[in-house]
Amino acid sequence: MEKKIVNVPNALSLSRLVLLPVLVLFVLAEWRMVFLVSYIIIGSTDFFDGWVARTFNQKTEFGKKLDSFVDIFFYVGSAWFMYRLHMEYLEPNMPLLKIFFGLFVLSFVVSAIFCGKPIMMHTFLLRLNGVLVYSLIILSGFIDTRYFITLIFFIYLIGFIEEIIIFVRFGEVDPDSKSIFHIMVEGNPIKTQESE
Repeated sequence: MEKKIVNVPNALSLSRLVLLPVLVLFVLAEWRMVFLVSYIIIGSTDFFDGWVARTFNQKTEFGKKLDSFVDIFFYVGSAWFMYRLHMEYLEPNMPLLKIFFGLFVLSFVVSAIFCGKPIMMHTFLLRLNGVLVYSLIILSGFIDTRYFITLIFFIYLIGFIEEIIIFVRFGEVDPDSKSIFHIMVEGNPIKTQESE
């Protein structure tokens, strides 16, 4: 039975995208506390969309793709927020930022070549970084986060390299695979389904 595309988890995911311009306006108006409170609320939907989907059995392929699509915009938006609000913390990390964007684009190119379509994985490292970036924006309003940014970039670089290796070695996999080690141990469920 086909699950509904219009459901609470998908609405929560979509709200992040729809409300992103509101955050941009708060930054441009330099309403820092209003921005911070709004960012906390809007960003928390990234946790709640997955929790609701799992808890109430509302996971759909469309929902996975929507969440990944929205995440791209939300985290690119978060990089812009850091640039506008806390450039002093981002400046020392500019070389890592360039490598980050290079590997980010490369992961989409490699997935398009080896899987026939661009895929954004949700491995443990990439999920962890989602939480770290969310925390970074909040913490930067109160403390110096330049070394925290460095840590985040290094974890992202490892995560993107792992993602690229997964695509090259296994082709298309479940985007929610925890790591390359889980795929090696448990096998690729997509290839198993195709062979049945």
